[in-house]
Amino acid sequence: MTYDIGALRAQFPALGAGTAHFDGPGGTQTPRPVIEAISDALARPLSIRGRMTAGERNAEAIVTRTRQALADLLGADPAGIVFGRSATQLTYDFSRTLARTWAPGDEVVVTRLDHDANIRPWVQAAAQAGATVRWADFDPATGELTADDIRAVLSPRTRLVAVTAASNLIGTIPPVAAIADAAHEAGALTYVDGVHRTAHAPVDVERLGADFFVCSPYKFFGPHHGVLAARPELLETLRPDKLLPSTDAVPERFELGTLPYEFLAGTQAAVDFLAGLDPAAAGTRRQRLAAAFTALQEHERTLRAQLDKGLSALPDIRVHSRAADRTPTSLLTFRDRSAAEAYGFLAERGVHAPAGSFYAIEASRRMGLGDTGGLRIGLAPYNDAEDVERLLTGLAEFLTSR
Repeated sequence: MTYDIGALRAQFPALGAGTAHFDGPGGTQTPRPVIEAISDALARPLSIRGRMTAGERNAEAIVTRTRQALADLLGADPAGIVFGRSATQLTYDFSRTLARTWAPGDEVVVTRLDHDANIRPWVQAAAQAGATVRWADFDPATGELTADDIRAVLSPRTRLVAVTAASNLIGTIPPVAAIADAAHEAGALTYVDGVHRTAHAPVDVERLGADFFVCSPYKFFGPHHGVLAARPELLETLRPDKLLPSTDAVPERFELGTLPYEFLAGTQAAVDFLAGLDPAAAGTRRQRLAAAFTALQEHERTLRAQLDKGLSALPDIRVHSRAADRTPTSLLTFRDRSAAEAYGFLAERGVHAPAGSFYAIEASRRMGLGDTGGLRIGLAPYNDAEDVERLLTGLAEFLTSR
């Protein structure tokens, strides 16, 4: 297909303000169909889920349809889709629940590459259970995390391996399926942080070998909440804390309180918007999503090549995103200027490329960047060649300014 970037951008009201957004890893802008779906859900009768009144039926339909939409997006069973306030909250909830089965001498593997939301909950849960934390390192020079890096810290006592499906800081896409195979051979479960990857690549949780997979719809055009996918039969074995009168059925067993129905409606619309990126695609929603991601990845590869070429021509910049397989996300530092200065300089010129470690604090420290990180440039589906040129021009001006 021809990726119609003009038609796509016209669907995002926020882009009318004129900012070139390179903050996609922190959250994308919202297209009009998602905004309208949220508004429409709130405009109709809406009540606690049930089947008696129109409001109850509307809520029930929203939840059911959104579970199916996310199952189509993730290659999962809709009966294993759990909604939460955020991916971080879901990971904390599941870490506490899983840790009840751990004992002193058991081991949990986390990686230096991960966002802290897939590190600290496991470190803290292990401490409370008396379990040992084993750290898998990555190569700070290349940004690569390999299956061998995970195997080096596995043992017969490993109970869980927590690993990112793509680094939100430097874009590295580890070989998750091979890592999961190694974990399963050791008798461990895998908990995969798919927050950054889901926005850029097709996901199949079964092929990835992810026992648990979390993502955040606001990274792929949707509202702010979290999603976890797991096999329903695995969820049946877990007993989280819950209110006595609340249902014990899976997946509702893990959903505390009333769901944000309007946000779920927006999330279904976001998945459908993604599925429509290739207007010529036909078939099931899952098939249309596959075609859409093929087109999206080609678009992002083209822009990344433009960005990489432009950055290579600029002096005094170090690019830390070097993995062979990575998302269109680059982390930069400057020889004698701070990333925070560059962030402010670009912001004044209508270019949003934020600076920091973005909660990937272990990765930032491992690369020698301390807690301050660098300037992160994250491409999103609505970025175009003009955005990239504005960014490169702004960086060139920054490097010659004082």
